[in-house]
Amino acid sequence: MLYTNLNHVESAAQLEKIINENENVMVCCGRMGPMCIPVYGIMEDLQPVYTHVKFFDMEFDNPEAQVIRNTPMTRGFMGLPYTVYYKNGKMVKATSSIQTMLQVKAILDSEFGQSKA
Repeated sequence: MLYTNLNHVESAAQLEKIINENENVMVCCGRMGPMCIPVYGIMEDLQPVYTHVKFFDMEFDNPEAQVIRNTPMTRGFMGLPYTVYYKNGKMVKATSSIQTMLQVKAILDSEFGQSKA
């Protein structure tokens, strides 16, 4: 289990349900390491601002995370975390490694529209 204040995805079936039931979803798939922790913090800070986006984390080492690790958009990634964005059930963007608040907000705005706050 990741020690974040985000909702946790624990299985491929749960992820499938989440992305099918929510229009805009961001998932950070990582560990409790120095490149991942800042991204979790950014997501925690943005949750109350981007209310039209659902934010989740998933343990990279969980065998169920292969649904993120083995997609065409992430297959060549070398660094953690893998951060993926789903719109209407489809992966529309993926990044790897540490991200800044500005980088994350730019993706959210581009893929899901600007925050209402």
